[in-house]
Amino acid sequence: MELNTIAPAVKNKNSKRVGRGIGSGTGKTSGRGHKGQKARAGGYHKVGFEGGQMPLQRRLPKVGFTSRKNDTARIRLGELAFKGNENITIDLLKEKKIISHRAKEVKVFLSGEIKTKINLQGILVTKGVKKVIEDLGGKISE
Repeated sequence: MELNTIAPAVKNKNSKRVGRGIGSGTGKTSGRGHKGQKARAGGYHKVGFEGGQMPLQRRLPKVGFTSRKNDTARIRLGELAFKGNENITIDLLKEKKIISHRAKEVKVFLSGEIKTKINLQGILVTKGVKKVIEDLGGKISE
């Protein structure tokens, strides 16, 4: 047996035959009830139609759009020059309000300068930032 030869089991269930007399259980109105739009041939309406009443999606105000994908905060190297910055984590940056509380990851890019040794934990960096931090004797750990 090969994976490409496997086929799903054959279903032997017959389709329901409606409108075949009172004894069949689905005779006369064929399970459509009595009268009304849904009982007629071709009688249906589009999604969201509320019988002429202003539909819900048009009654509610437009409130704009906020992208949920932008969860990487980008900060400059110069922003890491604050007191108590020996070991920098994402939580410390959130606590100092340097990044948004919604940010899931942080990337540091080369802009500004830093004069002290720092250690980054769980923070992404560019090549230039990595070189500057390692030249000062700092470490970057993922």
